[in-house]
Amino acid sequence: MSSSPRIHAVETLLVDVPTIRPHRLSVATMNHQTLVLVRLQCSDGIEGWGEATTIGGLAYGEESPESIKANIDTYIAPLLEGQDASAVAQQLARVASQVQGNRFAKCAIETALYDAQARRLGVPLSELFGGRVRSSLPIAWTLASGDTARDIAEAEKMLDLRRHNIFKLKIGLRAVRDDVAHVAAIKAALGARASVRVDANQAWSVTEALDGMRGLADAGVDMVEQPIVAHDKLGLKRLTDANIIPIMADEALHGPRDAFEVAAAQAADIFAVKINQSGGLRGAARVAAIAEAANIALYGGTMLEGAVGTMASAQLFSTFGELAWSTELFGPLLLTEEILQEPLQYRDFALQLPTTPGLGITLDTDKLKRLRRA
Repeated sequence: MSSSPRIHAVETLLVDVPTIRPHRLSVATMNHQTLVLVRLQCSDGIEGWGEATTIGGLAYGEESPESIKANIDTYIAPLLEGQDASAVAQQLARVASQVQGNRFAKCAIETALYDAQARRLGVPLSELFGGRVRSSLPIAWTLASGDTARDIAEAEKMLDLRRHNIFKLKIGLRAVRDDVAHVAAIKAALGARASVRVDANQAWSVTEALDGMRGLADAGVDMVEQPIVAHDKLGLKRLTDANIIPIMADEALHGPRDAFEVAAAQAADIFAVKINQSGGLRGAARVAAIAEAANIALYGGTMLEGAVGTMASAQLFSTFGELAWSTELFGPLLLTEEILQEPLQYRDFALQLPTTPGLGITLDTDKLKRLRRA
């Protein structure tokens, strides 16, 4: 009987890639994205990849690219090296028992372990989570230049290319009325050809949100994402109970416990499911299960990951029974450099899922050597 494959090495790479344009959020303006990639090498020659990318350094959350790398290299990798690579749950339990918090770092490790195991078994990663119910995922595009005319032109281009017909607008930097006017102008230009949603990234107070929601509903906007601070779940419930426009919880969800609290309070109509925010693929699957049990609709979210995190999310989201509000897995399209040997396939307003083992992607290691930090 052959011995179990062992984890030979865990390597963390910081890869800086410029964006195609400034990406303005209420918490930060991004001109580049730092991808945090984890490469897990096993004794049987199989490799697994994971990603722990965040937004705006420490502007968005408590983990930065640099802290993620330091904590994986210093604390997590030594726990895994030499261990059984095929005993994924056992290794994740080992990490959980020794490392508090660090949801993004744990997500990258979990993804790399599952990618390697799925490759070992010769199946797509989605098969390890019950199997996919769809082979493609509708993809929203975020309009975040802050300029109304430029955003309209960008949306028109995406419609012409048949790449996106769902648009999320990042707002919250301006006065509420100015933001509403900006969104209303874009919705008026696009009309029934596209769904328009907004994300205030926690920028509003409850009273500002109530005012803004009325204007957005009148303009034909379909949904508002996390308009107030993440910790104010009672405020989020107040906005949901107002029944002006559907409310989506995003930053309020840091895993299954938060999901349970929001669901129990009926404080949101929609959950944005994110694998990094949830602490990994298993945590995200549990968030989705709680939502479905509470009749809360699902949306597949992003931390603007590159191809690795995007495809990990897509593999999981493909297993969800319903995905009423689509997904926003457009991260690789925001970057100026391709890190895969074969790019992800975006067409007909959707991301096409590969059927090859693991994540179904192959990294361009020569490109990564050029782009990674020394």
